[in-house]
Amino acid sequence: MATSKIPAPSTTGFDFGNYARNEFLGARLNGVAKATSTGTTIVGLKFGGGDSGDEEGVCLGADTRATGGPIVADKNCEKIHYLTPLIRCCGAGTAADTEFVTNLISSNLELHALSQGRPARVVTAMTMLKQYLYRYQGHVGAHLVLGGVDASGPQLFTVHAHGSTDKLPYVTMGSGSLAAMAVFEADYKEHLTKAEAIKLVARAISSGIWNDLGSGSNVDVSIITKNGTETLRNYETPNERGVKSRNYKFKRGTTAWLKENVRDLIVSEEVRGTVGAGAAQPGDGTVTAVAEGAGPGGEEGMEVDA
Repeated sequence: MATSKIPAPSTTGFDFGNYARNEFLGARLNGVAKATSTGTTIVGLKFGGGDSGDEEGVCLGADTRATGGPIVADKNCEKIHYLTPLIRCCGAGTAADTEFVTNLISSNLELHALSQGRPARVVTAMTMLKQYLYRYQGHVGAHLVLGGVDASGPQLFTVHAHGSTDKLPYVTMGSGSLAAMAVFEADYKEHLTKAEAIKLVARAISSGIWNDLGSGSNVDVSIITKNGTETLRNYETPNERGVKSRNYKFKRGTTAWLKENVRDLIVSEEVRGTVGAGAAQPGDGTVTAVAEGAGPGGEEGMEVDA
């Protein structure tokens, strides 16, 4: 069996250490798997506490563009999904998968709360999501940002389609995640106020909208504290359709033509009198008169009983 020699890691320039690995996997799998663009920007961060003066909570954000390849399928879809009154989940990836996975876990969390006699914790939702997605090894395309507040305080997780998870004070996911993370890395700090958190999340989503073709349209924001959840639908609408600079409707006759030929599509027409249902049949002693040439439904073509 032939073996591939993996080159030593380079200390300068580009590192090609994974080339031999990718070549081996490509031969075993009949081609290297292609990456799938999630076409979304979703973010989340913790705020409050400390010297901020605001209670602790989680702020989630998402754009509203749904794409099917290069086509914008929906300009104002909702990507922040309900799980429990104090837990929300932002979804990126396949829209149907994120919708049905979150609906399923929301039902299971309600059943869990009823059986345990207390509200489900955020870590319980995270565990249910990661165990479900791990079973399908990434074939259920749901990339999720999970946030909420429970008895242990504000919690924020990312759940990838293969089932891996992270727990961080601020997170981004989706094809616009790098642009959003640049905003967070520059301006995030501990103990943000509620207003500062909303402003920063909106800036991060806007960064994804303007720098990622798969993200676009409007900005949705959701703020979760122990007192409840506030959802700001279309918090910012930077892509509103404006008035065109000029009118592109031209007057009739503006475009010239060389010749005109009008054809009559009716080649032949024959009008016959009809006898409706319940009319007299031969041999029953009733005489029916039909006006010659009368059209169907006309007064002169009606049946007359003698």
